[in-house]
Amino acid sequence: MYIEQGYKGDIGLWKFFIIPTLFVGYVAFNAVAMYLSPMDTTAMMNTMIEQLGPSITLIFLLLPFAVGLLVVIGWTYLVHPQPLTALTTSRKKVDWRRIFYAFFLWGGITAIFTLGDVFASPDDYVWNFDLEKFLILAVIAILLIPLQTSFEEYLFRGHLMQGLGLLAKNRWVPLVVTSILFGLLHVANPEVEKLGYGIMVYYIGTGFFLGIMTLMDEGLELALGFHAANNLITALLVTADWTAFQTDSIYRNVAEPTLGWDVIIPVFVVFPILLFIFSKKYRWTNWKERLSGKVLTKEQFVALQNEDTPAVQT
Repeated sequence: MYIEQGYKGDIGLWKFFIIPTLFVGYVAFNAVAMYLSPMDTTAMMNTMIEQLGPSITLIFLLLPFAVGLLVVIGWTYLVHPQPLTALTTSRKKVDWRRIFYAFFLWGGITAIFTLGDVFASPDDYVWNFDLEKFLILAVIAILLIPLQTSFEEYLFRGHLMQGLGLLAKNRWVPLVVTSILFGLLHVANPEVEKLGYGIMVYYIGTGFFLGIMTLMDEGLELALGFHAANNLITALLVTADWTAFQTDSIYRNVAEPTLGWDVIIPVFVVFPILLFIFSKKYRWTNWKERLSGKVLTKEQFVALQNEDTPAVQT
């Protein structure tokens, strides 16, 4: 009953859509500005890196998301108001073991895939390791990337998913809308400019994967851990001149960017396998109802909560 957690607080459906609307508007404005600019995205990024350095540039890229996370948390507490736990999970408290399990599982898989590709295609990579620069990168990345990914999760799979679910009274509408919107908001990434719109299959597919995890597990914990590992491990291990995060990582990819099976395999092979692993570990059942079923009314949810609350004897 993750979506129904949105009933906790002073319910007002408009409160769920203010921040997502502002963020979508902000991203759309930036996308239009970049499209109209005579300089391409990669050139703009390279100029910024030349002037400020990779580490300072990374801070400037991540800082708005960290501020955005604080805004979402503040809005949740002060305006909704809703307990942050209710925005995170349907459990009585946040399950940190789930977060760390997803983080280390996907972080390990990402590291294996990345290093495997380095050894399989050595001509595509150059050794980029500089201890001092890498340590600076590690501190910045470890502090800010989880804030960036948590902001996106709380905004899309949290705020927006709960709001759309309560509005539509079902689960499939928020799953589809948040997943597609999550993917489309990456359209301004340099990777899209270099690889073409085919890479949107990966971004939208990732959105569906994270949304399915959230609905099946009745909470954000697995999505929070997966998303943080995905961005953090990648930023530390490998960079390229045409990616959103250009960092002082261990390796630099110097191959000509191409759209290949590395976009299709995660969405249609790896992600289903991960869902199977999570389903066995956390005993997910009733997939159809959890992904497309009806959302309880507030009255039904409150009555169910009262049934689960033991009576206090006097």
